[in-house]
Amino acid sequence: MKHIITRLKELFQKGNILIRLIYINTGIFLIITLITIFFQLFNKNITSIFRLLELPASFSRFTGHSWTLITYMFIHIDILHLLFNMLWLYWFGSMFLYFFSSKHLRGLYIIGGLFGGLLYLIAYNVFPYFQSVVGHSSMIGASASVLAIVLAVAYREPNHPVRLLLLGSIRLKYIALIVVVSDLLFITSNNSGGHIAHLGGAFAGYCFAAGLSKGIDITNWINKLIDGFLALFNKTTYRRKRKSSMKVHHYTQRTQDYEYNANKKAQSDKVDKILDKLKKTGYESLTTEEKAILFDAGKK
Repeated sequence: MKHIITRLKELFQKGNILIRLIYINTGIFLIITLITIFFQLFNKNITSIFRLLELPASFSRFTGHSWTLITYMFIHIDILHLLFNMLWLYWFGSMFLYFFSSKHLRGLYIIGGLFGGLLYLIAYNVFPYFQSVVGHSSMIGASASVLAIVLAVAYREPNHPVRLLLLGSIRLKYIALIVVVSDLLFITSNNSGGHIAHLGGAFAGYCFAAGLSKGIDITNWINKLIDGFLALFNKTTYRRKRKSSMKVHHYTQRTQDYEYNANKKAQSDKVDKILDKLKKTGYESLTTEEKAILFDAGKK
């Protein structure tokens, strides 16, 4: 088990940002699933934990849980939800990295989720259609983030062909168009929040790719925030390592001091014996080595 954890840690550290995002989403899903199973075994309610992570539609609830605008985009309720999002993230994320950088992918994932979450909040609190459900509605999932990546790639390479099962080869621009139109058509369906968030994410992807073509990078600010946070974390880790290193250094220094003092005492004892011999039998009785030791001691 320890070997598996170590191996997964190595893969995470060596993997690119796409692999890390998939690892993070999958890891969080597994942790939440295990916690849910544990609570269910004791007939405990897990709802309160989800409420700390899911994005509420109500502004009054959101003001007390503002962090959910970030956390919701890493949470999935079941394995099919996770699998579908991660497959799309992997397919289109791989294409994205051909045309854009890893930091762009990282930043757009977050911004796509933010756009989707904000549009969800605005729509549910503005349109009367959602008034009856806004108080108890909430949203989770990486769909908005994934759609941002899909639209960015489709804008950058609209005629890039993608082979789909049963459908054959289809250009990216048509995939993007089908996704956006279907979300618009089903905006009043049972999954209204999801479709609204998709549109927000798609808009973020369009803004990113269109802006970057004009030299404007909308992911720059979020990447600076992330880099600042990671630098702070790495600085703390460095201090801990340095403190640990200093402890080892002091221990090594004490060991060296002990060895030095022991050697000095042994040398002093040897000189004392030679001096005793000198007093009793004279200088001529000393060996060449003893004379050299005595000579060196006299110089010190």
